Amino acid sequence: MRFQVQARGRRARRWVAFGLMAFGAVFLVIGLILAGISVSFLADAERARGTVVELEWRSDDNGASRKARENNRPVAYPVVEFTSGDGTPRTFRGSTGSNPPSYERGERVEVLYRADSPEDARINGFASLWLLPLIFGGIGLVIGGIGTAVAVVGRRRTP
Repeated sequence: MRFQVQARGRRARRWVAFGLMAFGAVFLVIGLILAGISVSFLADAERARGTVVELEWRSDDNGASRKARENNRPVAYPVVEFTSGDGTPRTFRGSTGSNPPSYERGERVEVLYRADSPEDARINGFASLWLLPLIFGGIGLVIGGIGTAVAVVGRRRTP
């Protein structure tokens, strides 16, 4: 009876370790893909000076519970105006919002955009370029590391 319990425990530990490593690997790959997209964007990007013309305050409820909505403070997304290389004035809303706001109305920022699609513009800042790759990659490394630790500890315990 004791041997059966140990065998089942080992098997379960292996599955848990494998699941954590696989889950971590998926998140790590997503983080690497997002980092590659940012690097590709930077390689092709044109640069322009822009001005934050407005802060768009939004509260993203997304069907959250009432208690979650009460704690959910609105976040400010910068609305930026810039002139693309062809002389056309453009306006876009930043992809990352924060509270307190990261930018102030009237602040000058560097804008990155692709010449073939200037509507796909971003502020040249850490959050807009690297936040998602770091979050996904970091989660992947932590979960994958936990799975690897479970596998190593399990292997050391087997006689």
